[in-house]
Amino acid sequence: MSALEIDVFWSFRSPWSYLATPRLRSWQEDYQLTVNFRPVYPIAIRTPEFFLQMNPMWPGYFQRDLARVAQFLELPLTWPNPDPVSQYRGDDGRPRTSDEQPHIHRLTRLGIVAEEQGNGIEFADEISRLIWQGTENWHEGDHLAQATQRAGLDLARMDSVLETDVDRLENVIERNEKAHEAAGHWGVPTCVYKDEPFFGQDRLDVLMWRLEQEGLERR
Repeated sequence: MSALEIDVFWSFRSPWSYLATPRLRSWQEDYQLTVNFRPVYPIAIRTPEFFLQMNPMWPGYFQRDLARVAQFLELPLTWPNPDPVSQYRGDDGRPRTSDEQPHIHRLTRLGIVAEEQGNGIEFADEISRLIWQGTENWHEGDHLAQATQRAGLDLARMDSVLETDVDRLENVIERNEKAHEAAGHWGVPTCVYKDEPFFGQDRLDVLMWRLEQEGLERR
């Protein structure tokens, strides 16, 4: 039987994406499964007004639930320093997305290149661990280069693609975002199998159930 395939719409700013990725990576290693890594820009970039419309109770529950799920999955989690998306607090205390974004565009474009070079979900796993497991100033020194190497890729080679192919890479990101929306959800991580969306790291068990119904086999 040929390998099954899933698309994974994913953001470098999403802690939920980080928490899902080790399982997705292990699935591809252990099963006859191809994980198509399709990074998109986070909601703070795609829909910055989201934070002006959210219920004021949302942030507190979000932080509590996030810490609880990370503990349940036995994965370290610390809010990144620096944040992949630069934001500031308005007079009303709500976050607003800054005009200047020094990190998220590069990270997302690198994710596209990683997928094109055959190690997309590996790159997502290593970089999200770097960002979300408490590495201070993860963007400085050789942190990114070492994480990229652990994913089986070369950061300098990838950055050279970014220098020459910005417009093409942005077009790929835009196509991912349109496919994400067409699949029936806006949040990340969203996995899609045969046009059926599974939103959230807490739906991976349901996705595995569906794949097993479809005859998923171990390698």
